[in-house]
Amino acid sequence: MKKEECIFCKIANGEIPSKTLYEDEKFRIILDLKPIGRGHALILPKAHADDLYELPEESASAVMILAKKMAIKMAEKLHSVGLNLVQNNGEAAGQTVRHFHLHMIPRYSSDDEKINWIPGSPTEEELETVRKQIVE
Repeated sequence: MKKEECIFCKIANGEIPSKTLYEDEKFRIILDLKPIGRGHALILPKAHADDLYELPEESASAVMILAKKMAIKMAEKLHSVGLNLVQNNGEAAGQTVRHFHLHMIPRYSSDDEKINWIPGSPTEEELETVRKQIVE
């Protein structure tokens, strides 16, 4: 189902032009208009889901299969040597468009872009507390 006011629904369903790399009945892959680097693309489901939490399991698994196929093609055609897959959920995580999308960012040995975080150093007790919180 499409959400009328969603810009990514409109792009995914061909109502707004895009630099499309791939399309099938469920997904469209487009070049990002504000790329981090050469070949930065977005996988957009045609059916609206605000984020990963709302994305049907069938679509979630299909996204990863599609990402793998496109990653291989990008490496072959763009001569990239790595790839970042980035998927943000919610404002706190940096999501700016409320339509599930997966960023595919080809990486090159000469690029200076970094997707980094500062690793924490929790104690064994802190890790165990979190583990129990999640599994119990």
